[in-house]
Amino acid sequence: MTDRPLTLMAVHAHPDDEATGTGGVLARYAAEGIRTVLVTCTDGGCGDGIDGAKPGDAQHDPAAVAALRRKELEASCEVLKISDLETLDYADSGMMGWSSNDAPGSFWQTPVEQGAARLADLMRHYRPDVVVTYDENGFYGHPDHIQAHRITMAALELTDLSPKVYWTTMPRSGMQRFGEIMRELHGDRPAPDPAETAALAEIGLPDDEITTWVDTTAYSGQKFDALAAHASQGENIFFLRMGKERFAELMGVETFLRVQDTTGTPVPETDLFAGLR
Repeated sequence: MTDRPLTLMAVHAHPDDEATGTGGVLARYAAEGIRTVLVTCTDGGCGDGIDGAKPGDAQHDPAAVAALRRKELEASCEVLKISDLETLDYADSGMMGWSSNDAPGSFWQTPVEQGAARLADLMRHYRPDVVVTYDENGFYGHPDHIQAHRITMAALELTDLSPKVYWTTMPRSGMQRFGEIMRELHGDRPAPDPAETAALAEIGLPDDEITTWVDTTAYSGQKFDALAAHASQGENIFFLRMGKERFAELMGVETFLRVQDTTGTPVPETDLFAGLR
């Protein structure tokens, strides 16, 4: 037997991703006494700056944005009671097709083996029982999310560890409901682009392909507050416009695809740590 606590490691691309996709499980498992480790791969420097300055604007300062987002990330971790925060501090690559994709030092330009070696060192240190990251498309095609997936899967192969491994996802039924709420809360804003709406409908997986459904309703308030801690990105965090009650309704269950398992636990399952405790 060992005194080492059960450990969850979540590997995310940017500050605020930890709250969006895994805020519920991070809060829930922390409350259950599980060690929660967050690895954030980029500095978030392509996010919104002071007064909403966008990348490319004259007043947008990536270094200042990164410094602000680090503070917001730390505040989010406090809300979610995350045990350990590790940052790789690669430069944010921006959205797919941006010129920042090609910038030297950007995460997208970093050799996978280099990022994987650094992450493998963290895995050897924390020895996670469960690892969570994105699928091969980074859930929605963001280059930094794709790169986070790549280095995570490569890092696992560099270690002697055999954790349960999960990729974040959403049920198609949930994405449909999300689209309905977007239209409902749309107000007097310009109508969503039909192509974007169609693309949204293709994100995630059919409900019957999802292996793991974790009820995090009791922690939806923490998840909402963790998102709110990223105040500089508020314009881009649609969920905050829902209010806590509607947010809990839509975001009270977090879903995953289990891609590695040694426990033999049947799916669908309702606990990332099923078979480990």
